Amino acid sequence: MHGEYKVPGGKLVVVDLDTEDGLLRHVRVAGDFFLEPDDAIESIDHALKGAPADTDAAGLAARIEAALPPGTVMYGLSPEGVAIAVRRALAHATDWTDYDWQLIHSAPESPALHMALDEVITTEVAAGLRPPTLRVWEWAAPAVVIGSFQSLRNEVDPEGAERHGITVVRRISGGGAMFIEPGNTITYSLSVPDSLVKGLTFADSYAYLDDWVLGALGDMGITAWYQPLNDIATDAGKIAGAAQKRIVSGTGAVLHHVTMAYDIDADKMLDVLRVGREKLSDKGTRSAKKRVDPLRRQTGLSREAVIERMIGSFRGRYGLTTGKVTDEEMARARKLAATKFSTPEWTARVP
Repeated sequence: MHGEYKVPGGKLVVVDLDTEDGLLRHVRVAGDFFLEPDDAIESIDHALKGAPADTDAAGLAARIEAALPPGTVMYGLSPEGVAIAVRRALAHATDWTDYDWQLIHSAPESPALHMALDEVITTEVAAGLRPPTLRVWEWAAPAVVIGSFQSLRNEVDPEGAERHGITVVRRISGGGAMFIEPGNTITYSLSVPDSLVKGLTFADSYAYLDDWVLGALGDMGITAWYQPLNDIATDAGKIAGAAQKRIVSGTGAVLHHVTMAYDIDADKMLDVLRVGREKLSDKGTRSAKKRVDPLRRQTGLSREAVIERMIGSFRGRYGLTTGKVTDEEMARARKLAATKFSTPEWTARVP
């Protein structure tokens, strides 16, 4: 069995192993990390050999931690990262490079249709009818997108939304409200097979699926990091928020979508969103304006250039062919947008 795990902000950990009688055997850990002293790698291998194959990642990490020689220094890896690689090997997880990725970057669409396209495309990936897909959104209208479980009245001021001509839609994933203006927002979706995140906890899957965009931002001169559970942050503040939805039909798939602030009209946002004190306090700030720091100021690049560089970074890492939404997929999405995502029953399902 073979498992790989790129430690967020760190290095690649590779584990090869067998199992016999429910125990780990012939364990070999490798990777492009740094480790001192040299024989610490042997201690890690020995710590894992003989462990019950159903030991969770925390239990495996504890075995590794206990076996490390005094003064061990790890750079680019951690006991937890090795443990996750083991769990991915046991789960027969796949890797980014195992797939032929497809890019969809098409004309602007309505907020409701974007919600529907996410559901349709991810369901197609789960059914094995389309390859894993990176979809970059273009917005036809301003919007507030609320999470699947958020209260509509608690999150949105209807008078403010009407005053600014903003459509309110509810997505299928959890998480918080996102304030969208077409020229000020960068949004993308990853629709991936469930096997890509096998062996990862729900929280770890966020960091894993965000890692490529951290690299893309780094190439643009921005030092960014994953901030649990679902934010991407820099020293200057939060720049993006992610959300996920698991599709259990077929062989399973994960929708992971991210909204990034290229620029933002903070006064308008506060006129539309009802940002609670609790939400601000847990971010360590008193002002909602300080919570989002636009990419325009940090990069000095146009929105189009930022998107182009992000796509180029993904293509350089994993390969990416240009595709499109099929006629059948679009027909299904338009129907779903009309019968679900544009209806008061769905938008106000949590009043």
